[in-house]
Amino acid sequence: MTVGQLYRQVRDMFRDAELDLPELDAKLLVSAALGISISDLMLRGDDPVSDTNSATAQSHAAKRLAGMPVGRILGEREFYGRRFLMNPATLEPRPDTEVLIDAVITLSVPSEELLICDIGTGTGAIAVTLLAEMTRSRTVAVDLSLEALLCASKNAELHEVSDRFLPLCSDYASALEGAKSGVFDWVVSNPPYIRTEDLVRLSPEVTKHDPVLALDGGESGLEGYVRIIAQAEMLLRSGGRIALEIGFDQADAVEKRLRHHSFGAIEIVKDLSGNDRVLLACRR
Repeated sequence: MTVGQLYRQVRDMFRDAELDLPELDAKLLVSAALGISISDLMLRGDDPVSDTNSATAQSHAAKRLAGMPVGRILGEREFYGRRFLMNPATLEPRPDTEVLIDAVITLSVPSEELLICDIGTGTGAIAVTLLAEMTRSRTVAVDLSLEALLCASKNAELHEVSDRFLPLCSDYASALEGAKSGVFDWVVSNPPYIRTEDLVRLSPEVTKHDPVLALDGGESGLEGYVRIIAQAEMLLRSGGRIALEIGFDQADAVEKRLRHHSFGAIEIVKDLSGNDRVLLACRR
């Protein structure tokens, strides 16, 4: 079997199963199984494939057909042009969160020494990306899960920002409540924001493979925001900013909470689909 035949075989299996992105999924999984880039996959279509690599590709395909997301199969996902490792305690970084990165960078001076607190860091995608893009900044990356923090720390090492990345195991930012207040320039977070009753309506790809801790926002879906905003009021200096990823229907409720806690200059940023995705605010 050749590289091209293997790719087409997997692609056609995915098409028959009516996966959303059969061509892309096949390219990602087959190229990973062969240890080559996607561009090489296209250029080396006539090269022979070993039985071992073919078996690996078939194993990847079977997992995908069983509903496992590509990122979970490979143990990594691209975010903001960088490779991020994942583990069972972390959410899969998603393109919508890149809207938050763009918003923070737009409102910052990348050459400044900024102190950032990332609450619920998971893979560290937000924290590590901001450190890579703003090379004099430092980040305290908070997560309740030690397993998630280990993953985030590996990603910080992978992208050579570990000297400016401080992992902290904490229930939200409670471990910082006794520290000196008003020292952070940014608080950023993509908190759990799915209503508990809505979890059962999520796709099996999410419910079977993403950690519930990172999804469940409580009865209202707002529990994480309530805690983070109250803590951010203490953590941020006057003029410091907060950036929160939100669900498409949560802007009004989160904005009210921000105004209640001394935040102004509130701005809603939409994602590429036109949905409300990020709330920005400034501490008075």
